[in-house]
Amino acid sequence: MPDVELAGQQQVPDSAHSQEPAVPPNTLLLGYGNVDRQDDGVAWHILREVASRLGFALPALPGEHLVELTDRITVGFYLHLVPEHSELLSHYDRVVFVDAHTGNIAAEIQFTPIQPGYEPSPFTHHLTPATCLAFAAAIYQRAPQAVLLSVRGYAFEFDQSLSAATAALVQPAAGQIITWIG
Repeated sequence: MPDVELAGQQQVPDSAHSQEPAVPPNTLLLGYGNVDRQDDGVAWHILREVASRLGFALPALPGEHLVELTDRITVGFYLHLVPEHSELLSHYDRVVFVDAHTGNIAAEIQFTPIQPGYEPSPFTHHLTPATCLAFAAAIYQRAPQAVLLSVRGYAFEFDQSLSAATAALVQPAAGQIITWIG
């Protein structure tokens, strides 16, 4: 399993209950984009908001490691998806991919289930979430339940701040992830 940083104390289930509660699924929140290209980095802003709502603080800029928020929820952020992420995915029960879109999707925020399968990418240096899941299923015989949260980006200049229009979408997008986490 990849290196993981702790963002806070792990939550321990209350053992005073006579019945054992169901174990929540092991969940990965996986954002990708370029935080130096304005709205392309919206995923990191959304992940920070999710962490904040769960009582944890993430740094202003992403690091190179995964961050374990709880013993069942891990956050990761990368420039783009690559074949090596298939091994990471194979360790989780569920994953939400978080990315920006440029208006090719009608909705400003779209939450879509994803199935493993090959999808051609317009870029040769990264994979789509479905293709990354397909690699996990083929190589590791395990692909998590997955969804894609795609958020509209409006500005992609060289800057680390979000446009006002995309910044307004961070709160509702984080809310959708919190609801999905359960």
